[in-house]
Amino acid sequence: MLLGAGLAGLALYNGARAKRALFSHLSGRFVEAAGVRLHLLEQGSGMPLILLHGNGSFAEDFKTSGVFDLAAGKYRVLAFDRPGFGRSARLRGKWWTAAAQADLIHAAVAQLGIERYLVLGHSWGASVAIQLARLRPASVAGIVLVSGYYHPPPRLGLALAALPALPVAGGVVRHTLLPLLVRLTWPLAMAKIFRPGIISAEFASSAKDVASRPSQLRSIAAESALMLVAALAGGRSARYNELSLPTGIVAGAGDRLFDAQAEAVRLQAEIYGSFAEIIPQAGHMVHHAAPQAILAMIDKVAAAGGGDPA
Repeated sequence: MLLGAGLAGLALYNGARAKRALFSHLSGRFVEAAGVRLHLLEQGSGMPLILLHGNGSFAEDFKTSGVFDLAAGKYRVLAFDRPGFGRSARLRGKWWTAAAQADLIHAAVAQLGIERYLVLGHSWGASVAIQLARLRPASVAGIVLVSGYYHPPPRLGLALAALPALPVAGGVVRHTLLPLLVRLTWPLAMAKIFRPGIISAEFASSAKDVASRPSQLRSIAAESALMLVAALAGGRSARYNELSLPTGIVAGAGDRLFDAQAEAVRLQAEIYGSFAEIIPQAGHMVHHAAPQAILAMIDKVAAAGGGDPA
């Protein structure tokens, strides 16, 4: 009985903290597509550039890295909170695969009157960018893939990360103990994704309470489960060699989550005419370590796709 009361109190505390986290990020606008309310940050003019964050992150990531403001000097930049992350909704009862998210983002972009656009995806967002290129080739002028998982191997860590997506037990853990655990281990998580690059104090501060919300933890776990499924399938449905649009690939040489450099080199060999750059002394959050290099790759892809900047 005492344990139940303690867990209930912890759940109430986590819920209140989650609401406060969202209220601390009130910039941007909303667009509704396919019954889903999506939050985005928008700035600049010119060729539209869609920015898609990784698993566990949110659109603000691109602001704190500097990529958003740099790109807004040349492009109309739209950084989306993907469904279930940041301030965007995520409908229950639906498998939010990369393809499903690609359809949703395209529908949202169409609602804004945009017909042709560039896409940059970081980490899990790179998978969504690839699906946009595959499913909407007439609309996507080019893609930039940053720290993407293109051939994910099966890992125990993925299976463990997927457990909080389980019904009932997963829900109890997400609302009680897991947010506390995430906050306690946050410095270790930041070191893992940023090192050997410098940890962004601004991102670490702004993202901690957003990433530890019970609803976002469910989305994180669900995307880990989808990655595990892809890994167990052995990438048999990847077919990257079918992509024929301008493609830029960027990875950090010191990525501690997986061998991003080897993944990038392999993907470049699979996509004819693609560009690749490996950033030394950078980790998984390579866009924080080298925002100018990211912009240069965007410009290269834009020029190849007829989007002006060279």
